[in-house]
Amino acid sequence: MSFQATTIVAVRKDGKTAIAGDGQVTFGQNTIMKHSAVKLRSLADGAILAGFAGSAADAFTLFEKFESKLKDHSNQLVRAAVELAKEWRSDRILRRLEALLVVADAGHILVISGSGDIIEPDDGITAIGSGGPYAMAAARALAVHSDLSAAEIAREAILIAADICVYTNKNVAVLELTK
Repeated sequence: MSFQATTIVAVRKDGKTAIAGDGQVTFGQNTIMKHSAVKLRSLADGAILAGFAGSAADAFTLFEKFESKLKDHSNQLVRAAVELAKEWRSDRILRRLEALLVVADAGHILVISGSGDIIEPDDGITAIGSGGPYAMAAARALAVHSDLSAAEIAREAILIAADICVYTNKNVAVLELTK
């Protein structure tokens, strides 16, 4: 059995970028171990946001690797993401890590996986984790049919996902880009 951290959504709207995550950590498939986990980080002095879904220990390893890649590449998000994905896929130990990352700066939102995928959404909205599809659908609808800000959309999308997904809770944390 492993610990899992679940739903993250990232939204860009009107030149603003926000990322939100729930706080639930589930052990196996039927036990909630924690309600207030922190799954988001602000990196590069607030210029980059990151969130994870999957195994917490694996995600923390990936956060550290990603921060290292950012430093190596002058905080260039895309370049750091490519380098992380290459190492994650090719390294014998790293490729066993079970997590997904969402990273964002002022110009990009990216999903990074261990299979070497780096995906940038067409519409500036993406989500990962068990409740990811629900959160993404909610965020897309809210972006088109409301005047909510990026941060408000991200928060509401997690709350909507929490009403549907048993692996997502309503303890929402939101980060916005400060630079």
